[in-house]
Amino acid sequence: SVVKLLNTRHNVRLHSHDVRYGSGSGQQSVTGVTSVDDSNSYWRIRGKTATVCERGTPIKCGQPIRLTHVNTGRNLHSHHFTSPLSGNQEVSAFGEEGEGDYLDDWTVLCNGPYWVRDGEVRFKHSSTEVLLSVTGEQYGRPISGQKEVHGMAQPSQNNYWKAMEGIFMKPSELLKAEAHHAEL
Repeated sequence: SVVKLLNTRHNVRLHSHDVRYGSGSGQQSVTGVTSVDDSNSYWRIRGKTATVCERGTPIKCGQPIRLTHVNTGRNLHSHHFTSPLSGNQEVSAFGEEGEGDYLDDWTVLCNGPYWVRDGEVRFKHSSTEVLLSVTGEQYGRPISGQKEVHGMAQPSQNNYWKAMEGIFMKPSELLKAEAHHAEL
């Protein structure tokens, strides 16, 4: 599936563009935006690093995935750098044409057996164990008004996400018999 992910607490969509952090890793920035129409907010859901996830396979709760930014081909990434505004853990976009490294893997945390389209989920970084979060800090120029996205160690209302606009693949025929909801 290709989706926009909404942080339900701050009402911003996960966003990236070819603007690099001026500090920390210097990698491509990841932010939150309020605009529904921005094409830089689409992310492709893929299997974890070095695995293949067949189209139409539901994502299990507890399964590691990669989120690849559609427009730049870089993966949602985190590492032990400090985020510029909140001082939490930096989240960036890394790699080329969808290929990065093991620090691109995020585990989907949700209720039930599968990530369902209308359900809230959390994303836990598979290596550093922080949760993908927004706490409201806002950037100035050149990305004025965009919110900082970062990793936080503690679960809170700031780390819930929901799939919004996008292209949703239906489960494969073999799994339709056991599925009662639209899975991602």
